[in-house]
Amino acid sequence: MLEAAQRLVLERGFAAMTVDAVIEAAGLSKGAFFHHFPSKAALGRALVERYATSDAEALDTAMAAAEARSADPAVQLVEFVRFFEEAADNLVEVQPSCLFISFIYERELAGAGTDDVVASAILHWRQRITGKLGEAAAGRPALAEVDLTAVADHVFATFEGAFLLVRALGDDSAMRRQLAQLRHYLELLLGVAGERSTAAEAPQVA
Repeated sequence: MLEAAQRLVLERGFAAMTVDAVIEAAGLSKGAFFHHFPSKAALGRALVERYATSDAEALDTAMAAAEARSADPAVQLVEFVRFFEEAADNLVEVQPSCLFISFIYERELAGAGTDDVVASAILHWRQRITGKLGEAAAGRPALAEVDLTAVADHVFATFEGAFLLVRALGDDSAMRRQLAQLRHYLELLLGVAGERSTAAEAPQVA
């Protein structure tokens, strides 16, 4: 049911998604739906919580892979972005848009509670990226004047903006190209331009 609902939200938006459409797409009865969710708003919160959990797992998986590729926090950040860049085509095929975007603009339709889940997910990204930037800055005096929190938010915003480009322009390559630009920026900012850790193979993001 949640899989069917997520597909419909990504295609139509939460406001246009109806309970009847979810029931039809999932092949279930109305009774089965209301057994699990007392309302459309309750379904909305469950969708956002599920998506946020998956998002956090993807971040942590990519960070762990990056840490396995290098001992240098700066290179780790570059490899973190490269992880998603190399998997971008597969990522867009599996997930052509971002559920957070739908609920940020339609949170009053989803009911109370979804906005704090989205905010927590964004703050998780900020915390992980800022922490890694702080480690990288410790050995790089030139970064002393850089707003590391803003850089961390820029990383997250690039991902979200790339989803917007993919959807608005119908250009599946936008995700990969935007992540490549982000990686180049981080390489220059962190002073690791031209460095490449030994990566085994392009990862698959499900």
